[in-house]
Amino acid sequence: MNLNIVLYQPEIPQNTGNIARTCVLTNSKLHLIKPLGFEINEKQVKRAGLDYWKDLDLEIHESYDDFMKKYGDKKIYLSTTHAEAHFDEICFQEGDFIMFGRETCGVPEEVHKENIGFRIPMIKSSTRSLNLSNTVAIVAYEALRQIGFPNMK
Repeated sequence: MNLNIVLYQPEIPQNTGNIARTCVLTNSKLHLIKPLGFEINEKQVKRAGLDYWKDLDLEIHESYDDFMKKYGDKKIYLSTTHAEAHFDEICFQEGDFIMFGRETCGVPEEVHKENIGFRIPMIKSSTRSLNLSNTVAIVAYEALRQIGFPNMK
């Protein structure tokens, strides 16, 4: 496994399906932290993930606390518009955990405090951020570039 992609309470099924495909094609594990804004077997999730679901390494956590009980001793990076460091300034390593917040409101303040934040640079505007699945792809491929695209052609 190259990376651990963590979605904190994702809300939009199509994003999660797209991210699942990215995880399969990058040999990354997908972690979903409940509550989810959809059922994992919903048509929109399955459609966005196509036939990749059978190959996905997926772990579902009942809560953020449950996730932290299991992985809180690991280095966890958090994609957030509130961070100063840019994503390309983080030194990613194989097996790192990279967390992404809810599409509408990110993560609570305590999650910010417990993890290492980074951001994708954007122009200042009235919009909040990039689409979640686009953000995951950008960050995942930067992390993979840094670790040499292991076992990828």
